[in-house]
Amino acid sequence: MSLRARLLLTLGLTLALLWGVAAAWLMRDLEEKFVETLDQRLAQSARMVAGLVLQLPFDVWEDAEHPVLSIPPIEGLACQVHSPQGEIMARTHADMDAILAPGEGGHTYRQAGDVTWRVFTYERGGIVITTADRMDERDMLLSGVIRMTVVPFIVALVGSMFALWLGVWRGLAPLTRLRESLAHRHPDALAPVATYGLPKEIRPLIETLNALLARVQQTIIREQRFTNDAAHELRTPLTAIKTHLQVARRVEGQAAITSLNYAEEGVVRLSSTLDQLLTLARVEGRVRFDDGEASRVADVAEHALADSQHDTSARFIVPPHWPDVALAMPRELAITALRNLLDNAISHGPADAPVTFGAQWEPGERHLTFSVSDQGPGVDGATLEQLTQRFWRASKQQGSGLGLAIVAAIAERFGGEVTFVSPAEGGFTARLVVPVAGS
Repeated sequence: MSLRARLLLTLGLTLALLWGVAAAWLMRDLEEKFVETLDQRLAQSARMVAGLVLQLPFDVWEDAEHPVLSIPPIEGLACQVHSPQGEIMARTHADMDAILAPGEGGHTYRQAGDVTWRVFTYERGGIVITTADRMDERDMLLSGVIRMTVVPFIVALVGSMFALWLGVWRGLAPLTRLRESLAHRHPDALAPVATYGLPKEIRPLIETLNALLARVQQTIIREQRFTNDAAHELRTPLTAIKTHLQVARRVEGQAAITSLNYAEEGVVRLSSTLDQLLTLARVEGRVRFDDGEASRVADVAEHALADSQHDTSARFIVPPHWPDVALAMPRELAITALRNLLDNAISHGPADAPVTFGAQWEPGERHLTFSVSDQGPGVDGATLEQLTQRFWRASKQQGSGLGLAIVAAIAERFGGEVTFVSPAEGGFTARLVVPVAGS
């Protein structure tokens, strides 16, 4: 069932039920007031007749040519007057003695054939007045009053239903326009959906949809970027491998062995570049890396040193104790970021110079800073600004140009940062700031 149909059904039934209850309540109250009013009229008529009769002396009745006075009847209403001796003094109908006979005071119902009468008996000064209404006349009058009351209710109910339908139709019109707009969009269109003219209740939905479209667009851009990077960066080592293998096939002896060694180096470089590309794509693609293990500083630093691609057993200067704190980032990514910084320092620093590796943190601080310093020649200011760009290399013969880009992507993902310092007198320092767990 559509939202429009559900709203119309729910609100329509509720409105009809409320109008029906109100109408039934009004009809019941109207009928009670109507009967009460007619009973009061019947009683007032009896009192009025009693007042008029008591103003005349009894001699008038005794000397009258006709002892029983005939009162002109009113349609649907009968009256009869009895003397203290029980004799009829006046009446409107000569054939209703049974209906108008004196009885107990007050209102009662009496039946004459198929006609029911509402009778009121009143006694004053010995005079008994009996008045009666035909119930069928009352019912006809009540039916007329009810019809005059029900018709406006029906008109109001129909009008309310129409107004409800019009209001729901106009209220949901923005959703209809939005549906039509989305239906006519090109499948490749990822531009944000316009929110101009939309009700404020729909804007959060559109903003959420726009955020989803933005994430999809970023995912597609990352995939295209990965494809372009892979196609560009893997072409060169594959061509080199192919060339060296062709040379090894045509020559013999040491030349063939040398070509095969070069081809093997190309395979290693290709594998390393592919691993770096996949790691960068995973980091930028928001894939979850958390394996449930705590990312302790000492553990992360030791694994980063052990995973370094160089024989560095005597090259690093490390602190005797690492800060006893856990990092607010997955262990795998922390190790990857530090390993890339260490490899960069080993690759660009002098082979006989040590590399200083440490961490600074004070209790209560929200971030911890890793630092990796080498004693190389350093770089200029323009080079510092390009270090985290993809495939940028200070030396065209070394590395894939992705190591520091991966470090920057990891730091950005978890609210940290990576900075580089190169003093004029030489040397190079990389600082990685990462959040601390529980801060």
